[in-house]
Amino acid sequence: MHERPARTLLEHLIRDRNLTYEECAEALERLAHDTGEPGTLSARHLQRLAAGRRPDGSPLAPPRPATARLLERFFEHNVKTLLRPPAYPVSHDGAAELRRLVHLSSRVDMSVVDLLREQLAYLRRLDRQFGALVTSGEVRAKIEQTRRLKAHSLLPAVRAPLAAIESELCTLAGWQALDCGDPLEAWRFYEDARVAAREVPDPSWLVHATAEQAIVLIDLDQPTDAVDLLASLDPANSRALPSGIRSWCLAALGEAYAAAGDTRLSLTSFDQAEQLLTASTPEAGPYVALDTTHLTRWRGHALARLGRREAHEVLTAVLADLDPTFVRAATGLRIDLALIHCSMKDFDQASSHAKEAAAVAAEIGSNRQVIRALALV
Repeated sequence: MHERPARTLLEHLIRDRNLTYEECAEALERLAHDTGEPGTLSARHLQRLAAGRRPDGSPLAPPRPATARLLERFFEHNVKTLLRPPAYPVSHDGAAELRRLVHLSSRVDMSVVDLLREQLAYLRRLDRQFGALVTSGEVRAKIEQTRRLKAHSLLPAVRAPLAAIESELCTLAGWQALDCGDPLEAWRFYEDARVAAREVPDPSWLVHATAEQAIVLIDLDQPTDAVDLLASLDPANSRALPSGIRSWCLAALGEAYAAAGDTRLSLTSFDQAEQLLTASTPEAGPYVALDTTHLTRWRGHALARLGRREAHEVLTAVLADLDPTFVRAATGLRIDLALIHCSMKDFDQASSHAKEAAAVAAEIGSNRQVIRALALV
């Protein structure tokens, strides 16, 4: 408990998160590292900013632009607002705080939901090109923001779309954690995604989060468990799901069968996915990056896993057609090409693809792909 009222909103928010200045400075350093931001803050400097004035009572100089951006990302407020006294009475009375949060969340309308969706699309776009190294801090901050708004919203018509956004943010964070080489953290994010998805009337979000979680099992070398989990979703026959989601789940099932070494069922799943994708039209539902090019890339990945020589032709064609902003996807594709070249005893080409993939993967913080690539150099 703090007897003295907070002098600035920054000071209040640090207290509200139950952080010491040292802990907060460390968290800001991690965010700076994750986002490539050059701004830094020592605990002492942070304490001066939170006080709002110098020890002699004179005004503070404005923080450097990089420092200001870092504070704004972490606390989700304009830096000028952060360095002013709180705009509302700060109370440590739980009832008063709850009333404030409920009142704040009552302002959420469809325009706010649309804005959050736009921000999610923006984060996806950055992630696919620059990886978790640039975006993971923002994704996690956006999860907390959305979760807080949802937790204090009263109407199902507001909670459901917020839950859908939270679920998709958590699946994005789960994929980033897996890509960074932390399957345990990825699993936890996918569990959070499934919990949020249960508040969405459309079952597509729960199916999507569950199917993404199955990819973790493949990485853990438990393909049979992944097959069982994906097959339980019955994507080939579930008419309650949009055809685009069903196609995506069938492709994931095809990858799981490939990891388990079952060529026939893997190729059958990809054939079914292709049929559904061809018949699909734009639909509402969770975002999946799946079109003809991406599905062919996914099939090529499975063929490479299975050691099939036709993977070379499939993957080479896809590499020429792939949208260049899908940097992580292109990295994985080159590793698959390296794998198939190894099976063809063409070790020079395998090494060339693997080295290029490893270099790009390191740039975007994809430890998962770095490990795969270096095993083939």
